[in-house]
Amino acid sequence: MTGATFRERARYWFDNTMSRGTASLVGWLAVASVLLILVVTGLTLWLAPDEPEGASGPGEVLWITLMHALTPGKLASDKGSIAYMAVMFAASLGGLFIVSMLVGLLSNGLRERVDRLRRGRSRIVENSHTVVLGWSDQVFTIVSELVKAQAGRPGSVIAVLADRDKLDMEEEIRDHVGDLGRTRLVCRTGRPTEPHDLALMNLTTARSVVVLSPDGEDPDAHVIKILLALAKREGAHPPAVAAITATRNIAAARLAGGDEVHLVDSDDTASRLIVQSSRQSGMSVVCMDLLNFDGGEIYMRSAGDLAGRTYGQALDAYENASVIGLRRPSGVVLNPPMDTPVADADQVIVIAQDAHGIRPATRAPEVDAGAIVAADTPALQAERTLLLNWNGRAEQIIRYLDAYVAPGAVLEIATDHPKAGADLAGLRNLTVNVKPCDTTDRYALESLGVGLFQHVIVLSDDRYTPHHADTRTLMTLLQLRDMQRTLGEHYSIVSEMHDESNRVLAEVTEADDIVISDTVIGLLLAQLAQNRHLSDVFAHLFDPHGSEIYPRPASSYVRPGQRVTFATVVEAARRKGETAIGYRDASGRNTPPHYGIVLNPAKSRSVVLGENDSVIVLAER
Repeated sequence: MTGATFRERARYWFDNTMSRGTASLVGWLAVASVLLILVVTGLTLWLAPDEPEGASGPGEVLWITLMHALTPGKLASDKGSIAYMAVMFAASLGGLFIVSMLVGLLSNGLRERVDRLRRGRSRIVENSHTVVLGWSDQVFTIVSELVKAQAGRPGSVIAVLADRDKLDMEEEIRDHVGDLGRTRLVCRTGRPTEPHDLALMNLTTARSVVVLSPDGEDPDAHVIKILLALAKREGAHPPAVAAITATRNIAAARLAGGDEVHLVDSDDTASRLIVQSSRQSGMSVVCMDLLNFDGGEIYMRSAGDLAGRTYGQALDAYENASVIGLRRPSGVVLNPPMDTPVADADQVIVIAQDAHGIRPATRAPEVDAGAIVAADTPALQAERTLLLNWNGRAEQIIRYLDAYVAPGAVLEIATDHPKAGADLAGLRNLTVNVKPCDTTDRYALESLGVGLFQHVIVLSDDRYTPHHADTRTLMTLLQLRDMQRTLGEHYSIVSEMHDESNRVLAEVTEADDIVISDTVIGLLLAQLAQNRHLSDVFAHLFDPHGSEIYPRPASSYVRPGQRVTFATVVEAARRKGETAIGYRDASGRNTPPHYGIVLNPAKSRSVVLGENDSVIVLAER
């Protein structure tokens, strides 16, 4: 192969300089302008040495040539010989092309710069900001909750990085979330898996990072790739939380993210909540209230003056906060034995409206010991549960249900899903039967004898798109509710849905509990972004072992119809080894948004609980 010629090398060099952008092109135009002016000046001095009239030397001729190149209109006022006019015409014509190209280049370069700014490609310079990486419907829940959590913090910032248009992201978030208050939203366009794009978010000074699980196929692979990119970057690594869809990918994600990342198992969390809601009516509402930043939130406070007391004595230490457990050096324990001493190194876990409400009570609460009922908690009975539809987390739901129910319990699975009932070996307490059924068909549902069951679980069928699956779930709920009214049957109904916007429609069905799985995960991620130590608390709340949340008959704690303070209810639960955190008014069980549930009432609050009302407690089965 022969070597490159001088012409080829020169052309290659010229092409490289031309490809460097607007600045390089403007530089070449400047060179062309200088050459044009020098050539025209030289020709004028040679062909018309005495022109133009009044020119005293080469310097003035150079200036006149420059003006003709920059302002072609000056040619109209020129007078002189044919040679002079021809040379000036050449200068004006060349200047016209050069100026036109310069204006076009500057306009194009400015437009590219504006487009770059519009796409959000500049590096942010915020401090203590929360970074959200990726995009899914959960982003609206997370941003909404973070706005509420940071409402009292001036200058709070939420920064979002996703492979979407910057303006589209900002518009969608504002449409879904509404007023952001004092929180500023900063969106940047980029791929969270690329280190160069991650550098735009100024992660070194970030307060926390939230990694979203995207919609579409194999979302966990995308999350794990983002975690790898975060782990490999230089500089400080802020605490991060990420949602993993499939439990089997948790180990790989933990290895990719390292110690600074806390992982949320989406399927596992949603499955636990569905099971607990199916067993305890109103459980989903209680958990949603604890997870969001609207009402009662979970806080951790140093033991302080409570050190030296027992856990039972600490239950009435706060007027407007409910103590639920301890965070000890050995780990979190909820509803420990009442004689457990509170040590100096412990943190007290409380439910409070906000951090300012956690103040010691100024006086001992008023307790009416005569209103307390000494009734035993009824023993667990074998029950019948009906599961309608099937999806990828159904097996996990059944195994968690098996850990809750008494031996001899029966689970009927009714669906036309081809995978229904597979891989259920090893169940200890449940007897499982599978029946083919179109769960949207009224006659098929009636043939199941739904009235023979105590609990009904309606899952989202994964054979359909989320929107269509929610539509079918609504159909099933309407059929069940109408059957209850027509046949006079009584059983609890818990349903799983995808879209939060369908909750309003589902309220018409008066289902006991509606679990929006994506919303639950979004709320949990927002909570952990604010305080990652809460992960152990929520893990205990959703675990079938140890103490969980139970709504239990109020008549087992205080005399029905008698007015008492909530401190009396707390004392009644304490005597049973339980922690009371609220109550449910049966008359409001179908009234959104709280469905009669009151969490963390003031200890001095006066209440009248009837036969159908419930006390919400932390207790063991």
